[in-house]
This record gives sequence, C-alpha cells and structure tokens, in this order.
Amino acid sequence: MKLTKKSHACIRLEKEGRSLVIDPGGFSEEDAALGADAVLVTHEHPDHFDENRLRVGLEADPAAEIWTLRSVAEQLSAAFPGRVHVVGDGDTFTAAGFEVQVHGELHAVIHPDIPRVTNIGFLVDGSLFHPGDALTVPEQPVETLMLPVMAPWNKISEVIDYVREVKPRRAYDIHDALLTDLARPIYDRQIGALGGTDHGRLSPGDSTEV
Repeated sequence: MKLTKKSHACIRLEKEGRSLVIDPGGFSEEDAALGADAVLVTHEHPDHFDENRLRVGLEADPAAEIWTLRSVAEQLSAAFPGRVHVVGDGDTFTAAGFEVQVHGELHAVIHPDIPRVTNIGFLVDGSLFHPGDALTVPEQPVETLMLPVMAPWNKISEVIDYVREVKPRRAYDIHDALLTDLARPIYDRQIGALGGTDHGRLSPGDSTEV
C-alpha cells in the first residue's frame, strides 16, 4: 500500500483505488480528511482529532465512515448517524478494504496530575501500526511502525526502547510538528543508531510504498 505522510500525526494509506486516513488533527492540513473513504481516530486530543476537518471529509463523501473510540464518537454520531463506529482494544474490522486491528486502551502519562484519556492504536493490514499517543506494543509482528518521536509525554530514550521492543522492519516518524529542524538530525542519528531498525523520515506530502 502507499503511505503518504501528512503533517504531525496524520497519515494517508492507499491501495486499490481506496484511501484510509488516520488522525487528521488540528496540526495537520485543512483538507487532511478530504477524499478519504475511511478515517480512523486514535483519541480526542486536538492534534489528532479536529471535528471541522472530519466534517469536511464526511460531508464531501456521504459514503465515508469513521472508526474511533467512544470519546470521539460521541461528538460526531448525532451529525453522521450510522457512519461513526466505536471500537476498542481487541476489535477487528474492515474499513475501505483495509483490515484493521485495534490495540491499546490508554494515552501515555503526560504527568501524574493530568488524568489519562483513552487511546487506541491501529494495525492496518497486519503490517503498519499507528499507536496514537501511546507506546503500545501489538502482539503481532509489525512491518512498518509509525513512530511518535516528540511529544510532551515522551523522551528519546523511551522512543528508542519502543522501537527495540516492537522490532519493526522499518519506522517512520510521526508526532513531529513540535520537533524543530535544528533537532531533527539528533533524533535521526540516535534513533537510527540505537533503534535497531531502518529509521526514516517523510516530509508532509511525501509518499512511499510499504
């Protein structure tokens, strides 16, 4: 399938003329969900879930659907009846021809004083994993890991250890809108040298086959 990196945590997957978008949030492009046959949302934080971006996609295509957790679905279900599906850890479903497995339940700890929200990750076609805002390790092998490299809830040692634990064939950066160009070579060098896998970075709009 074709992977296209969008800004921050958003990606678009395409195969056989159909497309799947994950996490078109407020840091991603205004039209991030436009043209998607299906949208997956990992959690409610605004850099992953932006209601206006989702409405653009759903209103443009009456057949487009969303799969997400309850906290997000509750904000959309009334406006798009029958098109918003609630899923959780252990669920499997087919969206726009993609086979999806759900892994995880909680957002990573930002600070002990901040309540943790729910968060799910999506394993697509048994090969590509987008964890949202958590360092969830699927039980199945992962070919391509979408790697949240920089967030208020992580540090680079945790990112490196996460890559080591998942053991993907390759890892591509996501959750990188807060990472400055000055710091990117440091992250590239350390993750590449210590992660134990092929580590790459796509600029927004760049694509690759996975």
